[in-house]
Amino acid sequence: MNVHTPPAKRWKTDSRVAAVVVTYNRLGKLPRTLETVFAQDHRPEWIVVVNNNSNDGTREFLDGLSPAEYPGLVVMHLTENLGGAGGFEAGMERGYQLGSDYVWIMDDDCYPDPDALSILLEQRYEASEKLGRQVPFACSLVKYIDGSLCEMNNPITTWDWPRTYLQGLDSLLVVECTFVSVLVPRFALEEQGLPLREYFIWFDDKEYTKRLTRAFGPGIIALKSEVVHDMGVNAGVNYRQVTQDNLWKFEKGTRNQASYRFHFEGRFSYISYARRVLVEMRQGGVEKPVKKQMRKALWAGRKFNPQPRFPSPSSD
Repeated sequence: MNVHTPPAKRWKTDSRVAAVVVTYNRLGKLPRTLETVFAQDHRPEWIVVVNNNSNDGTREFLDGLSPAEYPGLVVMHLTENLGGAGGFEAGMERGYQLGSDYVWIMDDDCYPDPDALSILLEQRYEASEKLGRQVPFACSLVKYIDGSLCEMNNPITTWDWPRTYLQGLDSLLVVECTFVSVLVPRFALEEQGLPLREYFIWFDDKEYTKRLTRAFGPGIIALKSEVVHDMGVNAGVNYRQVTQDNLWKFEKGTRNQASYRFHFEGRFSYISYARRVLVEMRQGGVEKPVKKQMRKALWAGRKFNPQPRFPSPSSD
């Protein structure tokens, strides 16, 4: 494990942040996300919006925003939909190229509280001081629209999760989280690269934060940094509910997680995961053609092993 100790920067006085929002056909929610990002009490230096080739008027909406009203707005119109993974790869690289000290990443249906970013910055800095190492990421507490826990975005804690909390901080140690309000410092991008665009959707966020944990040690969840995730249904991944309609997402997520487990956690972890998928599909009475495609996805994960790209210097 690398123990990275770059010169510490005071969290608030000289930290330049590039917020990164990836969007695809969410024009009904994107404006509120941008509104809440611009309303931060520690406003990001830049707000990078990655438009994943939306066809619902998102391009026209973004191009119509006034630079005077939205200072620091940087719009990237992709010519094809690269999925969440490809969008975050592109947006995080752009944030790095702009010279940011941190990238703050989120979906287009995430609404952060006004102090969400400043608390992330403060808690990551203080946790680094207490732990004697640079914490590689800090995530927010994600709530559903009714104030309950957002089931899809529950980070995984370490065995010693209260360590920072018992040192007087409002944070817990975590080994992985989802890309719904996550702060990543510049050194992590330089040394561990970007998310895997080949994942397209699902598990790209967990692979990335697990990668950072392997390299630098666990990140944190800052408990008082709160955001709302405006999902349609508050539910986590459940293989009992795979259908022909949602198969495209489950296939990619299954292939991606199978790949990670096989290549980084070993055969036992891979077999345990495959068994869970198969058992849950049987319990849910998933149709045979769908189960067949899911079995193919599990098998494909054994050979699927993309490698991360690293951010390039700005071409400006």
